[in-house]
Formats: sequence, structure tokens, C-alpha cells
Amino acid sequence: MTDTTEHAPARPPSRFLTWLRRLPAAVGISGRALVIAAPAAWLTLFFLVPLAVVFGISLATKQFGQPPYSDLLTTEGGTVQLTLHLSNYIRVFTDPSGIYLNAFLSSIRIAAISTIFAILIGYPMAYAIARAPEKWRNVLLMLVILPFWTSFLLRVYALSGFLRGEGVINNTLAIFGIAPLTMMQTDFAVYVGITYSYLPFFILPLYTNLVKLDPALLEASADLGARPIRTFFSITLPLSMPGVVAGAMLVFIPAIGEFVIPSLLGGPGTQMIGRILWDEFFAKTNWPRAAALAITMLVIVVIPIMLMQRAQNAVVEGRR
Repeated sequence: MTDTTEHAPARPPSRFLTWLRRLPAAVGISGRALVIAAPAAWLTLFFLVPLAVVFGISLATKQFGQPPYSDLLTTEGGTVQLTLHLSNYIRVFTDPSGIYLNAFLSSIRIAAISTIFAILIGYPMAYAIARAPEKWRNVLLMLVILPFWTSFLLRVYALSGFLRGEGVINNTLAIFGIAPLTMMQTDFAVYVGITYSYLPFFILPLYTNLVKLDPALLEASADLGARPIRTFFSITLPLSMPGVVAGAMLVFIPAIGEFVIPSLLGGPGTQMIGRILWDEFFAKTNWPRAAALAITMLVIVVIPIMLMQRAQNAVVEGRR
């Protein structure tokens, strides 16, 4: 039986769509460049431009008024003069009290220890999720992501309810006759807060790496007589290192500049660069000094990113 139904002719594209398709070729831009243009413009407008503004403020000096910093460009007698001050950067490293260097070192130490805790806790969790039956993986991943459905500030406040002197932990210890522990306003509370808050950032990239691991490699290792512990250290751990490095950097980098957790859980002696920045910006109204601290912290953060990229490239090249 033959279908005699007449199909309506396809409508030709509108002039606007035709012009839109021909636009990249008309201006000499490839399709790939046109796709990259949108995120590049976004990063330029909301990252590079503000970064350039902050860097410019860091080269000024503090003054009373609006804005609370001196102008870099001045005109006097028809002459345009550019004045750059490096005193803020010099003061960061030569301050007699050492408060800025101590804050940087303390931030790196706290971020590094918290990252180690995240690795020790997150690796078994990611490994268990990757080895779980496929029907349970999405459920387990949802439980990992579930804390992000609530406010970050609310989660830190809730954590303080567990750690304070009359909190859940000490009340539970009192039932067994154990003396209460001092956890709030200590570095330990900051470690717990950072590890708890950023643990999903470590688990997710590591899980993505582990779930792609070829099971045939593990079976071959078992057939050759290797025990599970040796298989783990010889095959699983080396192949999962890109995920470990990526997850560790996702924890370490934001932890360096953390402000909320040290303010709510840490004590007066917990000096991190985020709290110093807050004091310089709002308490002392020293915007140039604060901007110099922010740029210095950015440089310190870029170094781990470069090391992470180098490590990942070395692993990829080693597999070829």
C-alpha cells in the first residue's frame, strides 16, 4: 500500500537564522573560537578586570576619604604621572610583628592538615562508592552531595553545636563518665570544620577516577597471586593518583583563604589570612594593604595549581 499523503514543504530558514549562521565566516572567526568567546568574555569581565583593579589598589597608599586609597595617575601642570608604591608588598614580608607571614604560614599549615584528613577519610568513602553495586552508587553520591543543599553558614553553626562544651559530643561522653573535651575555639575545631565542609570536593573527582578503573587489571593481579592489599598499592592507588591530586587541590586551595570557619570555630590564636584580610579591609580601612595581601595569597595559591597540572601531565604522559 502506497502512502499518497502529500507532505507540506519545509519552511526555509528565516533571514535572521541565515545571517546568524554566516556571521562567523563573515567576520573571520571559526566556530570553535565563537564557542570559546562567551566564557572568555565572562572570565575577562568578572575575573581579570576585578583582579586588575585589586592589583592597582595594592600599588596605592592609604588615605582618608573616598576611595580610601591614593590615585595611581595624577595630572599636574599638564603632566600625567604614574606613581606605583611597593611599600604594601614590602610591609607584608617585613612587618616587625610578623603577623602577615605568620598568617600565611598558619593558613598553609591548617589547609595542609585539613587536606590530609580529607584524603584519609575521603579515599575509603570514594573507593566504597566506586565498588558498590551500580544501583546504589547514585544513592551514595546523593548522600555525599546532600550537605550542599543547605547553607554553608548553617552547616558550620550546626557543627559548632557538636563541638562546644555542652554540645552533643561532650553530653554523650558525660553519660559514660568521661570528662568533657575542649574542642571549640581550637585549631582542632578548624580542622574538623574544613574537612567536613570540603570533603565532597575530594570525594567526587576521586570517585570519577576510581569508577573508570578497569576491573580486568584487578582480576589479573589476583590471578597472579597478589593479595588485595598489594593489588591496592600496586594498581589501584597509582592509577587513582590524578583523582587524589585533583581532589586534594580542590580542598587545599579554598581552605587557605577560609574566613567563616576560623571565625566561628577557631580561637583568638587561630590566625588565617582570611581573617587578616577582613581586619585590613573593614576594621583598619587599609585597602591597599589588604589588596597586597590578596594578590600575595593568589600567587601562593597558583603554585599548587601549577604543581597539580604538572603532576597530572606527568601521569598522562607516563601512560602513553
